[in-house]
Amino acid sequence: MPSERVLVAMSGGVDSSVAAARLVAAGLDVVGVTLHLWDYPDDGSVKGRCCAPEDVHDARRVADFLGIPHYTFDRKQRFAEEVVDPFVDAYLAGITPSPCVRCNRGVKLRELGALRRQLGAAKVATGHYARLERTSRGPELLRGADPAKDQSYFLHMLGPEVLAWLDFPLGSATKAEVRQEALQLGLPGASKGESQELCFVPSGRYDAFVDERAQGRIRPGPLLDDRGRVVGEHDGVHRFTAGQRKNLGVALGYRAYVLEVDGASGSVTLGRRESARMRELQLASVSLRHPEPRPFRCDIVPRYRARPAPGWVEPSADGHARVRFDEPLELVAPGQYAVFYHGDRVLGGGVIARTGPDATCALPEVEVRP
Repeated sequence: MPSERVLVAMSGGVDSSVAAARLVAAGLDVVGVTLHLWDYPDDGSVKGRCCAPEDVHDARRVADFLGIPHYTFDRKQRFAEEVVDPFVDAYLAGITPSPCVRCNRGVKLRELGALRRQLGAAKVATGHYARLERTSRGPELLRGADPAKDQSYFLHMLGPEVLAWLDFPLGSATKAEVRQEALQLGLPGASKGESQELCFVPSGRYDAFVDERAQGRIRPGPLLDDRGRVVGEHDGVHRFTAGQRKNLGVALGYRAYVLEVDGASGSVTLGRRESARMRELQLASVSLRHPEPRPFRCDIVPRYRARPAPGWVEPSADGHARVRFDEPLELVAPGQYAVFYHGDRVLGGGVIARTGPDATCALPEVEVRP
């Protein structure tokens, strides 16, 4: 009998390379696929980053080493439209986006799902550190076994129709184990470092990136204290995010934090630490693995790598939800995602519209189609 065909998303990094190697070792018909999403100058100035010039080359080297076919598909335009442009728009609107969620949802998995059908594959495998459990209620998404690398947060919105054709070969492994496996197998790039910043902003200077792409849309505005008094001026709301306490551009005689960024008025409100706390969130574009008609308790992760906090989720029929934490937490910026967990199981999540009562989200969302 012919082996089951599986597409494996290959970024040129260690994780996806080991994922591909594990599938080959399992005797599957493996096809490597690389989505070319972003261009950097091919002058050696950017190295060790996802989408750096050497990545496609490294993915092809690994595929040749494993003896599997490899294809590269240009998806730069879709990436720009679905991720980069909304990233800039969000910061200019005073919102702090989560582009990796949008990329997984609106680019990578949408494109990989389409390629799966075109190339006659049963499944798509990725190097994400997350796990899947097949149950009588359908596939369930679980945290990755390595808490330091768990990436289930970025996949919380996936429905059963998408999870049905996904596979995460590294879900039960730790990063140290994956690195050691790559070295033992002699995979090309086994010693390659990890990217710590967004693939399209390797410097980590989000404000500078927005400056380059804002096309005259940046405008100055007032810095306000928590009583509404003007205490200074800034040169663009894209330089601020809720909870920020550095590079505020003004001294108030106490350690100040950003309490609110109002993109409509251009104002940034500052205040003391005790004001930079929250106990309630309003969410939009909420997705639930199993829709709940009533409020339910769970652990809530209000941003990537944040510690889970217990609380209540009260969903509504219009795709919104209210979140109430048992204890106050540090302020989280609108545009981030709050993800719900029961133990290791992902229940769903939604984008933070604001910290407070009654709000809708200004960020357009992208639906994933199987």
